[in-house]
Parts: sequence; C-alpha cells; structure tokens
Amino acid sequence: MKKKVILDKKAVERTITRITHEILEKNEGSKGLSLIGIRTRGIYLANRIQDKIRNVEGTMLPFGVLDITLYRDDISKLKWPEVKKTEIPFDVNNMTVILVDDVLHTGRTTRAAIDAIMDLGRPKKIQLAVLVDRGERELPIHPDYAGIVCPVNEDEEILVRMSEIDGKEEVVIVKT
Repeated sequence: MKKKVILDKKAVERTITRITHEILEKNEGSKGLSLIGIRTRGIYLANRIQDKIRNVEGTMLPFGVLDITLYRDDISKLKWPEVKKTEIPFDVNNMTVILVDDVLHTGRTTRAAIDAIMDLGRPKKIQLAVLVDRGERELPIHPDYAGIVCPVNEDEEILVRMSEIDGKEEVVIVKT
C-alpha cells in the first residue's frame, strides 16, 4: 500500500495547538466549553485539546466520549455492530460543546453525533473540530475548526495514526 505523509508528528502537534487556540479565540476563553470526542481517534484529539486548554487557561474542561454506532444511518447494513460505551459525565444543557473527530468526510458521522448529543439535552452551541477535512460532503455540515483541508481522489483514503493506539503519529493518504 503506497502512502503519502501529509502531516508528520511535529505537524500534528502544531495543528492541534492551532485548533486549540482557535477554539479559545472564537469562544473568548474556556468558560462554558466542554469537549466530546467521537470514538475512536476523536477521543485522543479531544484529550490533547483539553490538555492544551488546561495549560493555557488553567482550567480543566468537562470531557466526554461518544459512541455513535446506534445513531448511524447505515446500522442495518452492519453484520455485527460493535457498540462501545458513551461516557458524558456532565450536563450538556446550555454548554458550548466542542465535538472532536479525526476526519470529516461525508458528514454522516457528525450528524449521528449531533443526534446523540441532542438526546442528552440542549447545548447552547455545538461546534465541530476536526484534524482533517477531506471534503465531499453528503450533508450540509461544515467544521468550525479544521486542521487541514485535504481533498483526495475516490481511490484514496486519509488515515490518522495516533501514538496512543497506532504506535505512531502521522496523517497519510493511501490508495485503496
């Protein structure tokens, strides 16, 4: 499988730092913010953003983990959907929820995540932060914060590799 590295370890770190500062700037600080990472890599990205906000603002944001399996619009096509735990130990009502994912493509994962969050309450706002926006949306969903915008061909895929689960840190384009 041929790959092209579009972000190496240092570039991933810089990109997450920039996204963090954009979140703080747009929201005029961290007051009223919370972070929810979409399984799987969105969790690790949200965790890193949380750490950076703690270092800059001196505050620990409420943090949650979201599994969207039961909200997928293609769940009937999955033979054995693996449902993992959603852990959102805070009240989302009147919060600005920063929803975090690794790659935004069609928008269907984000739509499912928004549905899941709305079942928990009524946030003041939901903002979307992604490491990579690869375009080709099927739904009218747009990220508030995107690390990079990287359209790819139909026969290519973007893979985000994170040290916590992949043992390496990079974003690559691979031929499928």
